[in-house]
Amino acid sequence: MTPRVLDQLGRPLGSLRISVTDRCNLRCQYCMPEAEYTWLPRASLLTFEEIHRLAIVFARLGTEKIRLTGGEPLLRRDLEGLVAMLAPLSGVRELALTTNGVLLARHAGALHRAGLQRVNISLDSLRPERMMEFARSAHHADVIAGIDAALATGFDSVKLNTVAVRGFNDDELVEIVRFATSRGVEPRFIEYMDVGGATQWHPDQVIPREEIITILAGEFGSATALTRADDPHAPAECFRFADGTVVGIIASTTAPFCRDCDRARITADGTLYLCLYREDGVNLREPMREGASDAELEQLVRSAWQQRADRGAEARAALPARGVLVQLEGLRADPRREMHVRGG
Repeated sequence: MTPRVLDQLGRPLGSLRISVTDRCNLRCQYCMPEAEYTWLPRASLLTFEEIHRLAIVFARLGTEKIRLTGGEPLLRRDLEGLVAMLAPLSGVRELALTTNGVLLARHAGALHRAGLQRVNISLDSLRPERMMEFARSAHHADVIAGIDAALATGFDSVKLNTVAVRGFNDDELVEIVRFATSRGVEPRFIEYMDVGGATQWHPDQVIPREEIITILAGEFGSATALTRADDPHAPAECFRFADGTVVGIIASTTAPFCRDCDRARITADGTLYLCLYREDGVNLREPMREGASDAELEQLVRSAWQQRADRGAEARAALPARGVLVQLEGLRADPRREMHVRGG
């Protein structure tokens, strides 16, 4: 086993997020609020064999966790085939999926049988009319069915991700926690982030971690922070409330965790990004298709990670006046800066 590679701040390359498609069947306001998008050419998308090859390279460098993302990953045909290829990889102890849940009910069983262990499902409102307004989708019932199917299938972990946005779902936080815990699912709230496609982001819409805790404490009692001894690099901080309710909060906007970040991201067309806020990436597809050996690909990734000193969220938090990260014309010029392409 190759020794674990570390970046300039001593952070390991422990977690890899692989986007399998840039396309999505929702248009959530915090990610894809515009009417039209520039899609990656289909011929540029990595094949399952290419994804598998890169996953082996990352595993040799110490990556232990792989998460499949999108866009909406279940739009990629035969995704369970890719899961079956990745599940047996030596050194990878966790294989997970992030999905909006719309198509999950019909695929949960096949994904589980193929070796998928964990599922994170996005649900930003319990009210179908709000989903229609916020995500331009009438498939709220399908998301609920996807959650229930995931639970029935028996994944090791099912978590519910909710982006907390002031003026949209701030009056539902308690309801969402009750919905999740009644099903035995861990609820996780994510602060609204100013990344990529969040072209309508404004700091006033961010509900900070401390405010989320205060809102929940009014219903569930005082909160106590839990230690992250099992995974010090996990993005979510967990809190146990007085009645026993446990909630995770990802406070990457107001309380960045850059110094613990061990995540790399590969876009669906094979571009490696070392930080969600980073402008430039490393093209892995081109050398792979031009005949680079596994050793050469490994050295390319190793060199990129060893030079990494990114603290993008911290840099954004330190700005005296914080606005939209990338204006619309910038996203049109480089679609890889879109959140739905990088697979946040």
